[in-house]
Amino acid sequence: MAHNVVLIPGDGIGPEVSAGVRRVLDGAGVDIQWVELEAGAATIEQYGTQLPDHVVETIRKLGVALKGPLTTPIGTGFASANVGLRKRLDLYACLRPVRSIPGVKTRYENVDLVVVRENTEGLYSGIEHEVVPGVVESLKISTERACRRISEFAFNYARKAGRKRITSLHKANIMKMTDGLFLRCARETAERFPDIQYGELIVDAASMRLVQHPEQFDILLCENLYGDIISDLTAGLIGGLGVAPGANLGETCALFEAVHGSAPDIAGRGLANPTGMLLSACLMLDHLGEITAAERIRRGVYHVLEEGKHTTRDLGGTAGTLEYADAVVAACQE
Repeated sequence: MAHNVVLIPGDGIGPEVSAGVRRVLDGAGVDIQWVELEAGAATIEQYGTQLPDHVVETIRKLGVALKGPLTTPIGTGFASANVGLRKRLDLYACLRPVRSIPGVKTRYENVDLVVVRENTEGLYSGIEHEVVPGVVESLKISTERACRRISEFAFNYARKAGRKRITSLHKANIMKMTDGLFLRCARETAERFPDIQYGELIVDAASMRLVQHPEQFDILLCENLYGDIISDLTAGLIGGLGVAPGANLGETCALFEAVHGSAPDIAGRGLANPTGMLLSACLMLDHLGEITAAERIRRGVYHVLEEGKHTTRDLGGTAGTLEYADAVVAACQE
């Protein structure tokens, strides 16, 4: 079955890792008709915006997109195209599976957890203003609708995936109204899922426990900012953002993406590691019903990483992006 998918290659190393991912998916025999579009810094001069309307509308029409890393200026400049895509497409659930990978050595073994992050509000609402010179105010927005639907997503996902425990992370001891609303919605949802264990932890205490004993966690349910931080922290448990997949899901659209940065210092040199985006593409294949192909590619990735002969420099090897991709294709066919 053919699938029409938007591809946003991204900035920096984005086009290189995207090319590696396409090579693997093509080599694995997945029939995808790619619609390649640009967003981010590359569209500012031509369209006057980092997120042109036709990009959003095409994703909305096709329903599925795969995205490389997009650069967001720090402190100044244009707003994040990543956040813009999530808001305009109402991709309210960010899903970040975190699982130890064969051949990637870390301080931890047998990590297997999932971060579920509310993706549309909180401090990421971006409502800021200068009250008086030298005093800036940023508003944290929480709505019952958003808190309830991310809770329902997490519990439904847990049941479907065979997960047994959900832990809500919060700072309701300080932000009693916003985080209090988040917890109330999670508790009320938990009552309808008696087969799923439910608990709560203050986010700073949870961070400490994650680096002590990550195996005690199953699903972490987070509001937007905490989820952003915790998802990167947990990626560090398995080798970093270069090997971590991510998905942004809504009612009608899904966006799968590289969760690492654009690494402009190595862009254009063919050195980038495409593993993270490739595993995100596997999540996309799961979403499209291509379960067999997704598992075949995952096994190929794990084989190449465990064998260690064709890994990229960040993983201790000498292979370039496409050499690594070709090795994964070969492993998929064994």
